[in-house]
Amino acid sequence: MTSVRSLLALACTSSLLSACYSDMTVMRDDAAKRTAAPVFMIPRDIPTTDFIIQSYERVYKKGQPATIYIEGDGTYTVAVKAFSKDNPTPTDPVALRMAAQDKGDNVIWVARPCQYNKGWKGDKKSCPVEYSTNKRFAPEVIETYNQVLDNIKSYYNIPSFDLVGYDGGAAIAVILGSQRADIKSIRTVAGDLDPNTVANLNKKPHPEGSLNPMDFAAGIANIPQRHFIGKLDTTTPPAVYNSFAQAVSQGQCLNVSLVDNADHQSGWAEQWKVLKSIPIDCAQPAELIPVQFDPTPLDGDKYHIQKKHK
Repeated sequence: MTSVRSLLALACTSSLLSACYSDMTVMRDDAAKRTAAPVFMIPRDIPTTDFIIQSYERVYKKGQPATIYIEGDGTYTVAVKAFSKDNPTPTDPVALRMAAQDKGDNVIWVARPCQYNKGWKGDKKSCPVEYSTNKRFAPEVIETYNQVLDNIKSYYNIPSFDLVGYDGGAAIAVILGSQRADIKSIRTVAGDLDPNTVANLNKKPHPEGSLNPMDFAAGIANIPQRHFIGKLDTTTPPAVYNSFAQAVSQGQCLNVSLVDNADHQSGWAEQWKVLKSIPIDCAQPAELIPVQFDPTPLDGDKYHIQKKHK
């Protein structure tokens, strides 16, 4: 992906900015389609009050729970210099690539507002840049995802959801989990769980127009959850999770794994099949054996081992 981004940057001379933006949008949309199509995930636009949200969906069993993958912040998360106010669509849709590794019957991926050239109030040319920067987790954005889940629930008769949030999608998953009664579990990957700490570490402004998942952490204390941190991740290092864990306060359902060979973007899809299989329920293990693949856990992780069922 690095080489692709480099070629795009070289191609985008000042005289070709408009054409290059169009080309990049098409290329990123095509990349998403090529990721989703082989695993039979079908595109659908989900309309809400303020936004149109791009989704890719594979639902084989209506009336059964679904796993929802929430994409990251797109170009904003890579680096300040890399962010395009005109195109927040990720060059590498990590959450979509993870969803493509999920063999579950009901798997749905949702993009973020303004990504994939989807519109704001139906106007594709007017999606405000704030919703890709300081208002990434604004109240109206959270309401958008509540409407998205309600739409999916009604469309497929889904009774409950397992949420997987990557990067800034983790913040949205936490807030949704604190607000809804139909969230069975939460997994976060390289999660922006404490946006102010993440902003400080990456020398970015605090997202003043956004809700803070730290304020909702205690509300998910009783939801089974596992938070995955890349050992090589300097964008959302363990300090971010540690701050969030203190806000949750109760640790019975709180599980965390520090994962080898993963940074903020790389190494997640390749390992996701095994990572997703690690237990996240709140029960104490009856008998303990090592898991087949064991990402190095942080101290206090009661589930770096799993139950042995006789």
